[in-house]
Amino acid sequence: MTSPPSAWLRRFAPTPPGTALDVACGSGRNLSWLAEAGWRVTGVDRDAAATAPLQSLANIVTADLENAPWPLPGQAFDLVVVCNYLWRPLFDSIKSAVKPGGWLIWETFADGQQTLGRPSRPDFLLQRGELLRVCSDWRIVAYEDLFEAGVNPRFVQRVAAIRPPSAA
Repeated sequence: MTSPPSAWLRRFAPTPPGTALDVACGSGRNLSWLAEAGWRVTGVDRDAAATAPLQSLANIVTADLENAPWPLPGQAFDLVVVCNYLWRPLFDSIKSAVKPGGWLIWETFADGQQTLGRPSRPDFLLQRGELLRVCSDWRIVAYEDLFEAGVNPRFVQRVAAIRPPSAA
């Protein structure tokens, strides 16, 4: 693993492990950590070369999330993780992929990042409070919208939210 898993994911991943979906999993920094922690993981990414080494750890789905239909219709997971990825047309599909009572852990770049480098297109930067609004009908466990200084400074927004149980 070339980089450590998201500290936000490590902090809020529920226990015990169940099923997890890593959206835009890339080379698998979060997927690998989840698999090692006992999760049954599905990873989705368009880069088959990057995900090839992950085949032994997870169910890998190769799909272009921005130019094709949602690749997992009707499937739901105990945990859905999205890190450093934003494609607004998928908001509803991603939320639907979380089982009632399940968790959504999302962390990605926010407005202001364009002053530091990439990503710089507004399409790929969350607006102030956007993740909070997207999850406003869920139980928000934690939320941050901030600038992180340090070796890799960035503007970031994060949410850890629980989907309400389905109506009885």
